Amino acid sequence: MAKISIEQMLLKAKSHAKKGERETAQTLYQTVLNQFPKNQRAQKGLAALGGPQVSVTAKAPKQSEIAAVIDLYNQGYFSTALKHAKDLINRYPNAVSVWNILGAIHKELTQLPQAYDAFSKVTQLNPSYADGHNNLGVVLHDLGKLEAAQEAYHRAISLKPMYAEAYYNMANALRDQGQFDQAVDAYEKATSLRANYAEAHNNLGNALQDLGKLDQAIHAYREALTHKPDYAQAHFNMGNALRDQDKLDQAAEAYKEATEVQPNYAEAHNNLANLLQRQGKLDDAIARYKQALTFKPDYAEALRHLSLMVTHDHKDAQINTVETLLERSDLWEADRCHLHYAYAKMKADLGEFKGAYENYVAGGALRKTQLRYQFHQDQELFRAVKRTAPLLQEQTLPPQVEPASPIPIFILGMPRSGTTLVEQIISSHSFVNGAGELTFASRFGARIAQGIDPLNVESLSEFRTQYLSKARELAQGSQFQTDKMPQNFRWIALICAALPEAKIIHVTRNAQATCWSNFTHYFSSQGLGYSYTLADTVQYYHLYSDLMSFWDEMYQDRIYHLNYERLTDEPEGGIRALIKHLGMDWEDACLTPHNNTRAVNTASHQQVRQKIYKGSSKEWRTYEMLINGAFESLQKSSA
Repeated sequence: MAKISIEQMLLKAKSHAKKGERETAQTLYQTVLNQFPKNQRAQKGLAALGGPQVSVTAKAPKQSEIAAVIDLYNQGYFSTALKHAKDLINRYPNAVSVWNILGAIHKELTQLPQAYDAFSKVTQLNPSYADGHNNLGVVLHDLGKLEAAQEAYHRAISLKPMYAEAYYNMANALRDQGQFDQAVDAYEKATSLRANYAEAHNNLGNALQDLGKLDQAIHAYREALTHKPDYAQAHFNMGNALRDQDKLDQAAEAYKEATEVQPNYAEAHNNLANLLQRQGKLDDAIARYKQALTFKPDYAEALRHLSLMVTHDHKDAQINTVETLLERSDLWEADRCHLHYAYAKMKADLGEFKGAYENYVAGGALRKTQLRYQFHQDQELFRAVKRTAPLLQEQTLPPQVEPASPIPIFILGMPRSGTTLVEQIISSHSFVNGAGELTFASRFGARIAQGIDPLNVESLSEFRTQYLSKARELAQGSQFQTDKMPQNFRWIALICAALPEAKIIHVTRNAQATCWSNFTHYFSSQGLGYSYTLADTVQYYHLYSDLMSFWDEMYQDRIYHLNYERLTDEPEGGIRALIKHLGMDWEDACLTPHNNTRAVNTASHQQVRQKIYKGSSKEWRTYEMLINGAFESLQKSSA
C-alpha cells in the first residue's frame, strides 16, 4: 500500500472544492477529521463548504501519537509500528484512523486475516470512508475473494467517483477472474482519471495481451514507459508482447532494457535466454540462464530450461540445488513440476534412468492436474471432426476466390515426430518463409471443423480470408510459407475445403519413439494435456492414427506422407523428393538445414542446429523395462 499522507488528502479536498465538486471535497475533509479531529485546515475547509463540524471533544488519539505511528510505517518499521498502533487501539477503540493504519501494517506484514479485520472495522466505524473500502478490497483480493473485493471497490467508487486507484484495483480483480474486456474498461477509466498512472497503463497492456491485442498492448506499455522510463516490469511485458509477434530482436532489446534498469530481474534474464536459444545463440542463452539463477537460485523454470541445454555430471552443483528444492514442503505446484522435469533430465544425464522415469511420471502428473486435462475431451473432439468432415468435403469455394498468397505448406502430424526438421529443410529454400507453429487454423477454424459454427460457403470464405490475411503479415513477400503446427492434422478437411492450393506434408515417426518423446517433454502450450501420462499419450496416438487413416480415404492425393526415420537414414533422396513434390526448383541449401538461421520456437530448437542424424528414435528403449508394457498396443503402428 502507498504511504499514508494527510497533506495529500487536504490538497485533494481543496482542489475538488475549487472545481465545485462539493460532495467529494466534503468526503475528503470529513475523512481527515475522522482521523485528526483537531485538524484546523480540515475544519475550515468543511466550514467553507457548509458541511457539518466534528466535535473536537471526541475522544481520539493526539495527532502527534498518530503521526508517530505513520512515520514508523512510512519508514518500513512495521513491527514497531504494529506495537504502537495496538497500544493506541487499546486506548481509543473507535479511532478510525488508527484502525486504518493497523490494517495497512498487517497488510505489509502479510498478516491478511488481521488486515481484513482492521479494514472491516474501518468501514463499520465510517461507512462513507472510500479509502477504507478500497483498502478492504485489496486485502480481499489477496485472500482470493475476488467477487467480494469487487464489491468493496464498487463501494469506494460510489463514494469517490474520481478514484483512479479503486478503478485500477477493480481492473486487477476482473483480470484475475478472466474478465479481460471488463478489466480493459476499468484500466482505461483509471488512466483517464490519472493520465500518468504508469501501473495502470502497464496492466492495461497485460489485459490487452490476454485478449491477443498485441499492437494495443505494446502501445499501452510504451505509454507506461513515457511516464516512468525506469519501469522494469513494463519493459519486460513489452518484450513478451514483441516476442509473441515474432519480433525477436525488438523483444530482446526490451528484455535487455529491463535488466539494465533492474539488474537482478531474473525473469527478464530467463526470457532473454529463451530468445537467444530460439535464435541458435546457445552459449549466450546458457550464460543468461545462469545469470537468472545467480539472482534467483530457486528459479524452477530457469533450472528446467538450463537442464535441457547442458550435460550434467556428478560435480554439477545445480543437481544438489534441485534435490534440496524438491524436499521443500512449501513449493508451488508449478515450480515442483518444473523441478521434476529438470531432475529427470539430470538423472538421465547421470545414467540413473529409474530416477529419471520416476521424475517424468511425477512431473507429468502435476502438469496434467494443472491443465485439468481429461482424455474424453479429446475423444469428443475427434468424433466431432469426423462427423463434420463429409459436410466439409461437399463444400466448394466460389470460382472468383482470390488466389492464396503466400501458398501455405502445412507440416503436420504428432508433436515430436520430426516436423521441426522438415520445416527447417523446406524453409531453407529461397521461395519459402518458415513461420513456425501458427495458431491461425485453430483460432479461426476449429469451431467450423467440429460443426459448432455454421458450415457453408460464407464461413469457409471467411476462414480463408482470416487465415491468409494473418499469414501474409508474416510472409515477407515469400511465395510459400510453412505452418508447422503439428496438430493441424485435426483440421485437414477444413484445410482442403478452404485452402485447396495448400500443400499438406504429414510427418510420421516410430510410434513408440513419438509417444516417449511427447511424454518426456514439458510443453509450454496448454493444448497437449494428453502427453503427461503414458496411458493418455498412447490412447491419443491411436486417435491420431485412426484420424489420419480416415483422411487418407478422403484425401489420399492431397496428403504427402514423409517418414522421419527414412528421411534421416537417406536424407538427400528424401529431401529431393519432398522439394519436387512442392513444385519448387532444387536448391542445395535444403540439404543443410542446420545452417538455417531462422528462429525456432519449439522443443526441438537445439536438435535442428545439428546436422541430420539418425538413431534418435531408439532412445526410448533405454526405459523399456520401466514402462511395464505401456507401448504394447503400438507395435502394429511402428514404422
